[in-house]
Amino acid sequence: MLDSQASVPQGTLDDETIRQTIAQGLAGHFTGQRVLVLVPDHTRTIPLPQLFPLLVEALHDAKHVDFMVALGTHLPLDDASLCRLVGITPEQRATTYRNMGLFNHAWSDPGALVQIGTITRDQVQDIAGDVWHPSLGGDVPVRLNRAALEADRVLIVGPTFPHEVVGFSGGAKYLFPGISGPEMINVTHWLGALITIMEMIGMEQTPVRAMIHAAADCLTTPVTLCALVVEGGGLAGMFIGPMYEAYAAAARLSSQRHIIWVDKPFKRVLSHAPAMYDELWTGAKAMYKLEPAIADGGEVIVHAPHLDTVSLVHGKYLYQVGYHVRDYFLKQWDRFGDVPLGVLAHSTHLKGAGTFENGVERPRIQVTLASRISPEDCATLNLGYADPAEFDVAAWQNREDEGILYVPKAGEFLYRLKEG
Repeated sequence: MLDSQASVPQGTLDDETIRQTIAQGLAGHFTGQRVLVLVPDHTRTIPLPQLFPLLVEALHDAKHVDFMVALGTHLPLDDASLCRLVGITPEQRATTYRNMGLFNHAWSDPGALVQIGTITRDQVQDIAGDVWHPSLGGDVPVRLNRAALEADRVLIVGPTFPHEVVGFSGGAKYLFPGISGPEMINVTHWLGALITIMEMIGMEQTPVRAMIHAAADCLTTPVTLCALVVEGGGLAGMFIGPMYEAYAAAARLSSQRHIIWVDKPFKRVLSHAPAMYDELWTGAKAMYKLEPAIADGGEVIVHAPHLDTVSLVHGKYLYQVGYHVRDYFLKQWDRFGDVPLGVLAHSTHLKGAGTFENGVERPRIQVTLASRISPEDCATLNLGYADPAEFDVAAWQNREDEGILYVPKAGEFLYRLKEG
């Protein structure tokens, strides 16, 4: 049963409703406790500067409060960026909020992680079902940032959107991969790739979600979730309570607010990746959310004039292997077994569905990158290239009847084809 909730069928919640919902759901629930609050980084839309002081007020009687950015494997934020993320100045951090922690998940520091359990190979195979493949490996150690064990309570505050790997984001995903070790990150993402985006995205319960929940069950620290459904920078819904119940409620609302159903598939889409996606690693969402609505043989152009980096963390592997359909890897597994599974998952997610037969790769659609990444690099990456300066955005608008679509802020709304 949820402790507090608020939602609207259209529009967004007003400020007073947000304040009251947070107060009802959180105030007095953490008295005398050490609380670890997990929040997303800048690649997720959330009005965190508005929420931060409300959260601090609701937790005022806690023994100690730390805010941790659940990075997954994203780059850590510097001190100035951490302050901007929650809407405070460095001076406020040093004075008003001096007794409160604000830091990144240290995913690359083995000393910051502790093993809390194991998901056995048999469990992984049972969860994966028909898509299981030996590439998923053996037993998976469940490692988590030790701060989650040292706290008396974990509070997750994050948005829920349709998601390419797990179906819908949010909830326990802020533990795995949010503050986990690389093993769970790699196996869950590769499992999602084996299933494919077309079969996964926008589904409330999925095999990957089941695996994440199995890992979350290894954590003995109680978890409260403040699940947010964000639209247009505001909140369409807030659900505060036990993690699984709050996630399910948010996913149901997200399915109503974040999925756009279309009558016929598009032939070409100009999908604009906003500036918050500062690498192709995250900017690829501009393709993921469109793939189900693209006709066979169609094209998605990821329009990102600001973007000049594939991935600072994983780029060396992506330039090594390129972007390919799933079966390109599975049918030549001896060539790719030493590449992190999470990298291969990202590769095939961006390339999309397709086949690999008799040494010939046939993607279902063309993926073209219109960014500051050079034509030569796009060729190396096995992606199409277009000059972003050559696009007249106005010429792409209002042409849906022709099978042409322009998406001005891609990455959060999922486009799906109506059945029948």
